[in-house]
Amino acid sequence: MKTDEPPTGPAAVHRRRHWTRRPNPLAGLGSLVWLAVVIVPIYAMISASLTRQDEALGNNALKPPSDPTLDNYNTVLHNGFGHFLANTAVVAAAVVAIVLVLCVPLAYVAVRTRNVWSGSAFRLFLLGVAIPAQAVVVPLYLMIAKLNLYDSLLAVVLPTAAFAMPVSVLILTGTLRDISEELYEAMALDGASPTRMLFQLVVPLAKGGISTVVIYSALQAWNGFLFPLIFTQSDGPRVLTLGLFNYVSQFGVNIPALLASVVLSGIPIFAVYLVARRALVGGLMGVGGK
Repeated sequence: MKTDEPPTGPAAVHRRRHWTRRPNPLAGLGSLVWLAVVIVPIYAMISASLTRQDEALGNNALKPPSDPTLDNYNTVLHNGFGHFLANTAVVAAAVVAIVLVLCVPLAYVAVRTRNVWSGSAFRLFLLGVAIPAQAVVVPLYLMIAKLNLYDSLLAVVLPTAAFAMPVSVLILTGTLRDISEELYEAMALDGASPTRMLFQLVVPLAKGGISTVVIYSALQAWNGFLFPLIFTQSDGPRVLTLGLFNYVSQFGVNIPALLASVVLSGIPIFAVYLVARRALVGGLMGVGGK
């Protein structure tokens, strides 16, 4: 008697694996195009950063420099780059710490507390995703001034962390929903408190989502421009994005030095991405949740 069940056995498994591994020329072509879109600007930036100032405007952007030089990097390193890098690292570390300390418990409560108030508070909190920073920069400026935080790193850290939190909570809730209910019940039977569940169950099993939040919030802080521009004035709390203005004058732009600064400022955050890229992909895949 014939059935509609799929065939089983080693041969059937081999055929299914062979079917899933068929080459996809269209996908390969699309990957090559996307690789070129990403690689070409990076190559042009690095190539221009090794070019002398008098040759920067006359040469083809894709043409390798005829006389490569590291003078532009030397200029950047002796023009306050270390100070700007330290400030940016402090801002990024502080933003990541605030986001993790607040968002992990918030996501835990949103997932584990099933009532009308919890769901409403969660949806209200996520409204922050739809609010652009430009729309509230004036009220934020008044608040920062009233708190006597203007022209300090804290004036950059607090609003940056606040605008990183809605997306971070969304990512973490998607990750926490993938944790099996049986694990919570097993710990509850052992007499575990909600705090113990948070630190001994949720945090270890949510490493992917936490890594995603770390990279996301660090990127928001590292690349932030609006808040440092509005809430700081002196060179003391200046960060890397504002430090680029040192190569822009009334009469021109030092393009090679500017691009050299961009290259150096991108190395630390790129290193962080390389270390946590697998966890980042896994965390983003868990955003949909169950």
